Amino acid sequence: MNILILSRKESLYSTSRLKEAALKLGHNVDIIDYLRCYININSKRPTVLYAGKDLDHYDIVIPRIGASHTFYGTAVVRQFEMMGTKTLNSSVSITKSRDKLRCMQILAKKGIGLPISGCAHSTKDAEGLIQIAGGPPVVVKLLEGTQGIGVVLAETKKAAESVIQAFRDLNAHIIIQEYIKEAQGCDIRCFVIGNKVVASILRKSAEGEFRSNLHRGGTAHNVILTEDEEKTAISAAHGLGLSVAGVDILRSSHGPVVLEVNSSPGLEGVEKTTKVDIATLIIQFMESTHNTGGA
Repeated sequence: MNILILSRKESLYSTSRLKEAALKLGHNVDIIDYLRCYININSKRPTVLYAGKDLDHYDIVIPRIGASHTFYGTAVVRQFEMMGTKTLNSSVSITKSRDKLRCMQILAKKGIGLPISGCAHSTKDAEGLIQIAGGPPVVVKLLEGTQGIGVVLAETKKAAESVIQAFRDLNAHIIIQEYIKEAQGCDIRCFVIGNKVVASILRKSAEGEFRSNLHRGGTAHNVILTEDEEKTAISAAHGLGLSVAGVDILRSSHGPVVLEVNSSPGLEGVEKTTKVDIATLIIQFMESTHNTGGA
């Protein structure tokens, strides 16, 4: 296959691993910065161009779109779809996962477990939001935040109201969620490919920190999923239309709840912890869908 990886840098761990795995399996691979792509929106012959050349000879595109470039990145992916080129994850599924509020609403409609959450536009409704989340302590999250940035644990009602006010003064959109104390600062990253969770890790927060993100100093450990946790992760990915996803789950007293679904999950933490060759599994999944004509 001719494979195109849309990524800002070839040196990024996940990008380089995907290229390495594809080459090892005998495929042709190019890596192109999607922000340098430009598109010809044409009803007869839509095209994506890079450095003056049409990118119309690829069998499949692997989008590695950064959260801060979702708008233009998904526009490029969508243009490839208009050209009839397969994409590992569709532009619509990426957009759904990146809009955290929309993502939660979709998952809730499908009956997938979530932390009790609330959202409001006005700070005058802060008290009602805090009540929805079960009262303090509550977690206040920026809808645009990534890697644990913009996630605050407010231990009192006054603290929650202050954080809500501060974020809204910056015109930032937020959600308020119940604090799952029984998770004890841990969450589970489930790596979903197709219909399987191929690997999973338990991420534990650093001392004095409640966020378990590895970027915030958290540590990763091997973990065995329950059947319910595995089913939840797969259902969450499929609910958003994602073929490949990182699904973050908390173990709560009322079962597994989904914190977030990532459409461009990093490979490094999972591969190094579990020793599972995620990159090769992704390329092999692409081979199987290409041979069978699947999406």
